[in-house]
Formats: sequence, structure tokens, C-alpha cells
Amino acid sequence: MTALRKILALLIIFLLGLPILFGIIWITGVTKATVSPEFISDLPQEIIAEIPDIAEEIFREAQDKNVISNENTRAWFQAAAEAGITPKQLMAEIGLLDWMENELSKSLAEIGEVLRGERRASTIVINLRPLKDILLHEEIDLQLMKILENLPPCDEEGYRDWRLIAEEGLGHYELPLCRPDLEVAKEALTRWRIEAVREIDDEIEVLKDVRFLPFGLSRGISTLSFILFVIPAFFIFIGALIAATSPASFCRWSGISIFLGSLPALFISLIAKYFSIWALSFIPYSYSVSSSSELHALILEKSSWIPIRIIDQLFSPVIVIAAIVCVIGIVIFALSFTVRDRTQKIAKVSK
Repeated sequence: MTALRKILALLIIFLLGLPILFGIIWITGVTKATVSPEFISDLPQEIIAEIPDIAEEIFREAQDKNVISNENTRAWFQAAAEAGITPKQLMAEIGLLDWMENELSKSLAEIGEVLRGERRASTIVINLRPLKDILLHEEIDLQLMKILENLPPCDEEGYRDWRLIAEEGLGHYELPLCRPDLEVAKEALTRWRIEAVREIDDEIEVLKDVRFLPFGLSRGISTLSFILFVIPAFFIFIGALIAATSPASFCRWSGISIFLGSLPALFISLIAKYFSIWALSFIPYSYSVSSSSELHALILEKSSWIPIRIIDQLFSPVIVIAAIVCVIGIVIFALSFTVRDRTQKIAKVSK
């Protein structure tokens, strides 16, 4: 009879309790990460603040032959430098910096306030129409023309390539390193920008149809997800209750089951986090063209902290929750020795 009870307990715990516990740890961790103001509001604002300086560093180092060995790629950046304006200056000239630092940052700050419970939950609209106007600003055309003027004249093949770009779009060809007829170049580059801007939505609605939750949206959703732990706890404790022959064995069954259920979640989340960070170093080399690899490697180097922070924000809550559940399992298991000792003392006193 005792063997049958233990088999039934193992089936309940290993087929129901542990898989559900594993899933709830991941659900709760990822939910906590994706609704946190640090991830949705604070991190984007930090990235926005760093974009101009990152662009400046990429622009400056891309002209160095020790960084970019491909002459064509390096020549484009050198021609841009000779035009007399840096990326940060251009961003300021066309109003991009002002839009990012004010309107966009304000919308992100409002999202953070809603998530923290500092303001009522309501739909927040991020207006992208100013961005679309900025990307079509005539100053961009003027700077592009200045860059082209610093290039050597095109030969017959170069003219043909520019005409193909004007007719079919920039996505199918690499920009020739030569100065074509400026009207043809302007037509080609303007068409590409218009097509790119057309793909951008006019606005993005965030927190649409969100209802009030106590303690703020982030804490409210996180609290609801933590309540889900009642489900695996129910199956684990039922299984432990069936198998247990004493309070001490109940604690051992419960503690070991909780520990075994959370340990895979802890290991997998740790592996996923550090493997993702490690895999980032191989992204530039997935391109077949060497010049693209060099430029992408430079971009990744200067902005590597961004994906690393995103990965950290996504996986760290899962790791923390899994570690806490592991500790809970160890504590419950340790209690079994205390319960046993007390039981023995009571038995001796009764004798």
C-alpha cells in the first residue's frame, strides 16, 4: 500500500506539479520583465540619450583604415566628413534630437508613470508624424548632395548603376562610390527615403484598453502572475501529502519536489541569458560581404550594451524567481530535520 501511494505521489508531482512549476516560473519572470517600467520606459530613454554619441563614435571610427579596411566603405564616411557636418549636428539641424529628447521621452516617461501607478491607466499615443516629417527634411537632401560632390565622377558603369537605383530602389543595389548626375542621385535617394518613411506608422498606441489595477499596472500584473504559483504548489503538496508518513517526510517530499522543479528553470534561464550574450558577437560575421561585416561589427561594438541590457532585463527576473523557489525548496527540506527532532522529543517525553 505504501509503495502504491508513493507511485501515485510521484505521478502527481512529476507529471503535473513540476512541469507546471517550471512553466509558472518562466511566465512570472518574463511577465515581470516585460511590464516593468525599467524595461518599457527607463531603458528606451537611456538608449535615446546615448544614440547621438554612439552615432558620432561610429562615424569617426569608420574613417579609420585600422577599423574599416574596405576602401569603398571608408570613402563614403570620409566624403561625409568632408561635407562638414557630423551625425549629431545633422540630428540637431533637422529636429530629430529635439523630438527624441522631448516628445518621445515624454511619452515614454508617461508610460513609466502608469506602470508605477503614479498616474491613471489610459491609452498613451506616441506620435510618429513629426519623425516622418523629420526624415523627409530638405536638410538631409542638402547634406547628401554635399557628400556626393566629394566623390569622384562616375564612369559609364557608375552612371548605369545609379540609374538602376533610381528606377528600382536602393534595396536591390549597393551605392556606387562615384558622383553621378546630382538630379539622378537626388531622385534615387529621395525615392528610397519616401518608401522607408511610408512603412512607418503615423502613431503607436500603448496601454490601449488597460483597466485599473491596484498598486500600479506593473505591480498589479506581477502580483497576479505570482498567484499562479498556487497551482503547482497544490499538486506538489497533494503529492507530498499522499506519500508522507509523518510531518518530516511531508517536508522532505515537498522541499525536494520544489527544488527539483525550479532547478531546471534556473539552469535554462542562466544558459539562455549568457548564450544569447555570447551569440551577439557572431552577428556581424553572418553577412557574406566583408565590408558589411566590418561596419556591422563596429556598430555592434559601439551599441553592444543595448542588446546586453535588453537580454539582462528579460532573463534576470526568471533567474531571480527560480533561485528564490530553489531556496524555498531547500528551506522546506531543512525543516524536515527540525520536525523529526521535535517528534522524537515528544515521543521520549510521552514515554
